[in-house]
Parts: sequence; C-alpha cells; structure tokens
Amino acid sequence: MSETVQQTTAAAEVILYADGAASPNPGRGGYGVVIIHKGCRQELSCGFRSTTNNRMELMGAIVGLRSLQALPLQDGGKAKVILYSDAKYLVDMFNGGHAEKWRQNGWMRNKGRDKACNADQWDEILTLAERYDVRMVWVKGHASNIENAHCDELAVAARQQDNLQVDAGYECPATPVQSEPKQTTLFDWLN
Repeated sequence: MSETVQQTTAAAEVILYADGAASPNPGRGGYGVVIIHKGCRQELSCGFRSTTNNRMELMGAIVGLRSLQALPLQDGGKAKVILYSDAKYLVDMFNGGHAEKWRQNGWMRNKGRDKACNADQWDEILTLAERYDVRMVWVKGHASNIENAHCDELAVAARQQDNLQVDAGYECPATPVQSEPKQTTLFDWLN
C-alpha cells in the first residue's frame, strides 16, 4: 500500500482508483476499480464488447462512485472521495468545470458549435459527484502507482472475457428528440 493511501485512509476518506481500456480503440473494452475505505478493499471490473477507451475511463469512475451510495455519512455531511485516474480527459474536464458547463449548455461545447462526447456518462458522473466531496487526482499511467497499475490489469482482463456487456451509450446511443412535425399548408406546396 502506498504512503498516500495510508495517509488519506487514516483520515476516513474514501480512496478510489479507476482505469479503463479498449483495444482496438474503439473495440472490446473494460474498466477496473479499486476502492479503499477504513481498511477495507473492494475491486470491481467489467468488460464490454464494443466501446472506446474514454468511455471505459469514465465508466470506471461511474462504477466506483455508484458503489459508494450505501456508504453511511457522518453527521449528515458528504463523504470525502479522492478519485485517482490516469485519464486526463476525466480529471481535467471534471476538475476544470468543463463537464458542468457542457451540462448547463445542453451538452454542447465550444460555444455551442460542437456536441459534447459521452454526455450520458458525464451526466451520471456529475450527478453522483454531487453526493460527495469529490477530488480527482491525475496519476501517470502504467508507472509506479501500484493501485493504478492493478486497475489497468483488471480492465484488460475484463475486456478479454467472453459474454461481454453492451455499452448501450456507445452501441445504441439515444436518438435526439424529434420536434413536432410541421403541419403542411397550401403555401408550402406553392414554394
């Protein structure tokens, strides 16, 4: 166990490591999660038949935060969660408030010129994060962080399994809401 984990666990914070993998990208994917809280450790992983690396990075964070819903809160306050990830996409967009701005702008970015990718997952991350005091920390991937490396191993092993799950947000994305059909008038036919 690393020194950082020992210090933060002693303060009764929840330590969450999450990683995702897809190969090829897009292709078979998986996520791996390690949760450490009050001396207890939990590992979670799952594989998907067709997805992207970014979606699996986000899915790891989602599953980790979802698993905390049963966590008893002290004095009615929010549990402190430190989420470690090697995905700059996740950490920078969350910490920088970009994902929240996309949500406020109807999942559009670049001043409404571009649609935000993975809006379904970002929406869930933001909703889950509202329940906790979440701080995301970037760690260098595949380096000396033992827990991050283990999450990567879990993610790779998960995507190599048989009977993989369907990433509905990727394979069957929600269709945009269609506006009411316009009633055709005689004047429309004349043009």
